[in-house]
Amino acid sequence: MRRFSILIGVILCLSTAAFAFDATTFKGPKVEDLYLVIVRDPDAQLLALEKDEIHILSDIARPADIERLSQNSSVLMSLAKGFHGFFFGLNLRTFPWNRLELRQAAWEAIPREKLVRDLFAGYAEPLSTFLPPASPYFEDDVVKYSHSFEKAKERLGNAGWSWNNKGILMAPAGEGSTEKITLSPMKLLSPTAQVAPTTAEIAERIAASLRGIGVPIEVEPMDFSAMIARLDERNFDSYVMAWQMTRDPDSLFAFYHSSMDVKGGYNIPGIAEPRLDKVLAELRWAPDEASARQAASESQKLLAELVPVIPIYSRYFITAASSSWKGYVTTPYATADNTWSLFQLEPASGAMKPLRWALSDEPRSLNPLAAGSAYDWSVLGFIYDALITVDPETLLDLPWIAESWTIDTADGGTRLTFHLKEGLIWQDGRPITAGDSAYTIQYLREHQPPRYYDSVRDVASVETPDDLTLVVTMNSTSYWHLHNIGGLPIFPRHVFEQVKDWRSWKPAETWLDKDKKLTQLMGSGPFIFREYRPGEYVHLTRNPAFWLLNSR
Repeated sequence: MRRFSILIGVILCLSTAAFAFDATTFKGPKVEDLYLVIVRDPDAQLLALEKDEIHILSDIARPADIERLSQNSSVLMSLAKGFHGFFFGLNLRTFPWNRLELRQAAWEAIPREKLVRDLFAGYAEPLSTFLPPASPYFEDDVVKYSHSFEKAKERLGNAGWSWNNKGILMAPAGEGSTEKITLSPMKLLSPTAQVAPTTAEIAERIAASLRGIGVPIEVEPMDFSAMIARLDERNFDSYVMAWQMTRDPDSLFAFYHSSMDVKGGYNIPGIAEPRLDKVLAELRWAPDEASARQAASESQKLLAELVPVIPIYSRYFITAASSSWKGYVTTPYATADNTWSLFQLEPASGAMKPLRWALSDEPRSLNPLAAGSAYDWSVLGFIYDALITVDPETLLDLPWIAESWTIDTADGGTRLTFHLKEGLIWQDGRPITAGDSAYTIQYLREHQPPRYYDSVRDVASVETPDDLTLVVTMNSTSYWHLHNIGGLPIFPRHVFEQVKDWRSWKPAETWLDKDKKLTQLMGSGPFIFREYRPGEYVHLTRNPAFWLLNSR
């Protein structure tokens, strides 16, 4: 508890000194050069922060690191509730994880409470359901499986499982059959300890717990990009993965509806259960908040019964920032490492200098149509904008590219009308029009990149009555349509018309024009992509035409 008290004290100091959030007062970014510095080793990250070689260090997980930094007067700490969930994932398409009783027994075998207590010292909490505690739709009474090796073994025994003379599980071959199938050795995919030491330790502990009930499983550490590729190809037995979810619970549809089990899709476990599909569809197309809340509750309960993945923990987001900079924005839901901070940040003294933000691993592709990792979107999120954004203080909607919008429902459909701000331009100087938004939605609807498919699947038509008006008609009614369409990154039409194959597109390596001033990795966001040096950094520069920099 002493560590937690120290950190909370420091955070309270930062929070009282931090910028009081009011979206209308922002005018930025002030930072001219932003370097996302690739530093994989956690110890090297801490040392670089303490030497002021990097200025923002996100996602700190090790309690010893938190205590060390919280006692450093030159480091500002911030903590926030996060939409974070860490899960042990299973491949339900093949034996043995297609057996429900084994998945349920595995949940009972994993000591979540002890694991979280040992590794996080109060900076995380065991997760017993499929939405994080920060979610307004979180259900805290869904717990079905408390840790017990005895109960896990009893569950398996009651279902006809047994153990050979080496203690390895043997499954009944089928109903009425006396034959048994001995489990073959399996692998648990995990990032390496060098890149993600806490995740690697959790993977080892999960594997040890499963071996305790007779599951022959070993951890297979690998490069994170290689691991994602294996998951995309559905070439795995099991894996560990953390997800940053959203304020809306309909993300459960993307993770667990059978239609989302496609290459690169988010239904990595491959669950296909008609009962679950039905309730997830009710959640996805809930017409109002009351219906959405009921469907979210039913979805969590059914997921706990079917166990497509095993929830492990949800942790607070903790960020360390150098006191050599001022203007950090913090809220109950946002630590100092956010875009709002970048609009405000400037050196605490002296002239402007480059801001250096630690990135724990390489971006995988820097292709906004194919990118799925947090490392990619740590870069892409500074380059592309959406029609609406989220208030970091209240989690309510805020105007962004669109200055206003209306929602009309009739005859089982929904019409979203967005009115764009005047005078917005792309980073290459061309005007942003409603035609760019329309082309983005039509492109995503036609080509169906898995990351965006769920957002645009119900689009019936897209119209642009004038250059600043976008009308999107959906063929269904859903409480989430505004967020799914309004939250899409908007791409420049004149760039995307040149993209022949979105899967192989390499915008960061393709020049926009013969002058070689900009690459095709070009948007309307606050920063412009300049260079990516693998193993070193990604360099971005301030977008001088960014609308918030020039707002009055």
